Amino acid sequence: MNKEFYAHFHPDERHFVDRALEWITRAADSHAVTRTDFLDPRQAFILTTLVNRNLDVHCIFNGGTPSAERKRAIIGPSYRELEEEDFGLEVLQIQSDDSKFASLEHGDFMGAVLNVGMKRDKVGDIHVNIHTAHIVIASEAISYMHLQLSQVHRVHVQTEILPISKLEISVQKLEELSFSVASMRLDGILSDAWRLSRAKIVQPIQAGKCRVNWKPELSPSKELKEGDVVSLQGFGRFKVLEVEGLTKKGRLRVKIGKYA
Repeated sequence: MNKEFYAHFHPDERHFVDRALEWITRAADSHAVTRTDFLDPRQAFILTTLVNRNLDVHCIFNGGTPSAERKRAIIGPSYRELEEEDFGLEVLQIQSDDSKFASLEHGDFMGAVLNVGMKRDKVGDIHVNIHTAHIVIASEAISYMHLQLSQVHRVHVQTEILPISKLEISVQKLEELSFSVASMRLDGILSDAWRLSRAKIVQPIQAGKCRVNWKPELSPSKELKEGDVVSLQGFGRFKVLEVEGLTKKGRLRVKIGKYA
């Protein structure tokens, strides 16, 4: 790839771009079919963009549900029917007799998965319901999770492996928060979202700990818009739900939704 093409991607994304190009080259030149690990929406966008540049290759995605955030991809030569390929998706069902189970949140389950040594790339969406949690996991890794996971945030749990057809989806809760800002700058909205001074927000942004729509963002002055999903390492993430208009003092009224 030439340097001009690399300019379209953040430096942190170049390793994934190189991997994606390898998959595409294998499909075009060696007629090979590749199944990826779980991709976030930004990675899926990059892969789709690269695939669309090559008429000899196509790809499809599946994360267990049409609205899945994290999905695996299958890439193959354009003549190959990919719909019948195995995406390798299974469900780890987690439940407990402990009454504290109902208070566990998405982050608790994600932390428990990572604490037993599971790579994030092997984990899809996490669906937290009242009595159970369903985690979409790559079939090649789910037996390990089934054997290793026995506790979530100090709550003892039991696990069971289910086919992807048994997945029970949940709608992730958003904690809504409204405030007024002088502009839609990233640093200003992050400052209000996490109740930190702007000075304390700028440093982690410039250190590469912030992502906007899953893309690394180093500029504190980045202008946000409705629908943007923003994450800050160590704090969580939120979605810009609505720009509600101007206050009497000429400031913008913004509503965000923090992910639980």
